[in-house]
Amino acid sequence: MKVERNSPVRPARSVAQAAYARRIEAAGEVDPVDAPASVLGIPEAEFTPRVRDAIMGLMGEVDELRRELTQTRARLDEVEKTADQDGMLPLLNRRAFVRELTRYISLAGRYNTPASLVYFDLNHLKRTNDSLGHAAGDAVLAHFAGVLQAHVRDSDSVGRLGGDEFGVLLSHADQEQALKKADTLAQALKDSPTLWNGHSIPVSFAYGAFELTSADNPDTAMQRADQAMYAQKKMQRSAAE
Repeated sequence: MKVERNSPVRPARSVAQAAYARRIEAAGEVDPVDAPASVLGIPEAEFTPRVRDAIMGLMGEVDELRRELTQTRARLDEVEKTADQDGMLPLLNRRAFVRELTRYISLAGRYNTPASLVYFDLNHLKRTNDSLGHAAGDAVLAHFAGVLQAHVRDSDSVGRLGGDEFGVLLSHADQEQALKKADTLAQALKDSPTLWNGHSIPVSFAYGAFELTSADNPDTAMQRADQAMYAQKKMQRSAAE
C-alpha cells in the first residue's frame, strides 16, 4: 500500500542543522541548500542541543587551531629569516650565502645555467675605525652593503662573508658578464662615498669575479674568488706604482 505524503520532498532542517550549514557555507565548502540530512554522520533524530553545542564547540576549537598554526608558520618564517641574516647588515650571513652558493653550483651542473661569484674586500676599514671610531666603520659597512643591494637583481644574492668581505652571486651570468657587472658595482661604490657626521669617507676595495662550474664546491669557489680578488688587488698596486 502506497502512502502519500503531503510534506515537502526536502525535509525541514532543524535549527542546529541550519547553523551548521551556515558555518559550512561561510567556509566555502557546501551550499546550505545541499546540506545533508545528517551532520558528521549524526542522524537528525540524534542531533540534540547538546550534540549541536558539542559540534559547534569543536568547530570553534578547529578554527582556533588554524589561527595558531598560521601564527606559528609566520613566526617560523621570521626565525628562519633572522637566522639567515647578518647580525648587523641586511644581508645574508656567511652560512646562508654558502647555502645559496651550493644551490647555484648545483643549477650550473644540472641545467647548465651560468652563474658567477663576485668577491669584494674592503681596504683600510681598521684605519677608519681607529681615526673616526667604530661607528664610522659601521656606517661604511652599511653604506657599502646598501650600494651593492641597490645595483643587483632580485634573482641575485648578496652576503657578508666576514668582517669586511662581501660576496655577490649573479644568476644567469657567465664569466664575461660577471666581469662587466663587477666593474659596474665597483664604479657605483667609488662614486658613492659614505657620508657620516659631516665626513665623506671614500671607499677603497679589491674585487674579483669568476664563473661557477659544476666541478666547484663552496670551499673551492670561495678560494677561487679570493684568488681572483688578490689578482685584481695586485693589478691595482702595480698601476699605482
